[in-house]
Amino acid sequence: MQKLLEPVRRRVATLVNRAVLQAVNDAGGLQELQVQALADEVMDRIERFQQYGLTSVPLAGAECVVLSVGGSRSNAVIIAVDDRRYRLQGLQGGEVALYTLDDQEAPGHRIVLKRGGVIEVRGRVVDMRGEELLRLSGGEVEIHADTRLETDVAGYGEALNFVDGVWRQDTYHTGATFAPAIEHGIQPPEVE
Repeated sequence: MQKLLEPVRRRVATLVNRAVLQAVNDAGGLQELQVQALADEVMDRIERFQQYGLTSVPLAGAECVVLSVGGSRSNAVIIAVDDRRYRLQGLQGGEVALYTLDDQEAPGHRIVLKRGGVIEVRGRVVDMRGEELLRLSGGEVEIHADTRLETDVAGYGEALNFVDGVWRQDTYHTGATFAPAIEHGIQPPEVE
């Protein structure tokens, strides 16, 4: 009886496994990963299922959960990948974050949906674009700059630069910089 049940026991034992990521191919419809599963088992071209609308390319050394569909190692899929080396820690219950390995360095690199309706966005450069419209609105709107604040509308603009402890104002038209004492007829845009 034990001899008859051994293949079934082996299939059940390898149904769900942990693995360590070795390589990622992100070129296809589903990512294909190479992982090291059991002590010396290397599994190649294993499809990784991700949530719709979210995607990532994990780094070698990340940990995976491998599911052998129907108990067959030749029909395996990866259903979860995490990387304890870079995971953002210290969130409160119910909070959600997007992050990368760059979050380890100041000023951080993340988007956190915090409790109390607060959204925190951090990065060395944050570039927001709206091809038709980018709207910032609120009961109060604050813009803070340490060294430079620039506005530009179709090549007409103004820059405030903090140089040697003094704020200096420059206005320009299509890239030409003018002395602040000269009137150039630049009218601020009408704001409703």
